[in-house]
Amino acid sequence: MSIEIKISKNRVSYKKAIFILEKRVEDVKKGLKKEFIWILEHPTTYTSGIRFNKDEILDKKIKVIKTNRGGKITLHNPGQKIIYLVIDLNKRKKDIRLLINKLEKSIIELLAKYKIKAYSDRKNIGIWVGQKKISAIGIRVKKWIAYHGCSININNDLTKYKKIIPCGLNNEMVTSLKDLGVKKVSNLNNNIVEIFIKNLFKI
Repeated sequence: MSIEIKISKNRVSYKKAIFILEKRVEDVKKGLKKEFIWILEHPTTYTSGIRFNKDEILDKKIKVIKTNRGGKITLHNPGQKIIYLVIDLNKRKKDIRLLINKLEKSIIELLAKYKIKAYSDRKNIGIWVGQKKISAIGIRVKKWIAYHGCSININNDLTKYKKIIPCGLNNEMVTSLKDLGVKKVSNLNNNIVEIFIKNLFKI
């Protein structure tokens, strides 16, 4: 299976990342480039999805970037792992619900590597530990090319969530591996690649 893996050591601006991601979607659609897994971090950035409501901005001073992904307003900041995907569903089952289920399964399996028991919630898309959300998911599909992906809170500053109502939730309902007492997160990128390829690119 032909998949390009990209792991960025330096933080990538949100707008630059989305430009690259959308270009990859077009190239995959034309058969010019491979499917894609891109692991990175963003500088502190607030983004809104297509179901966003202005009332979800609590601090009116922050800048919010509008996107075409699913979901509402969320935060990206250093210490949060971003996993972008470009998957050609024309080669697989054209089932978006199945894709999201596989994405949820991948995140849950990844967290289990660090002794964290997590679960998915149909009403509130994302991955949860207890009553707190640790991972947000946003997928868009264009001509059966699925892209965007998920974010997982590793050791990012959770106080930044206080400026918004993230994903329509109480901003106290957010957690991270660090917040859950995980001090060492070893082999994270390798584990992401292994698990995500196994679950997502073989559907």
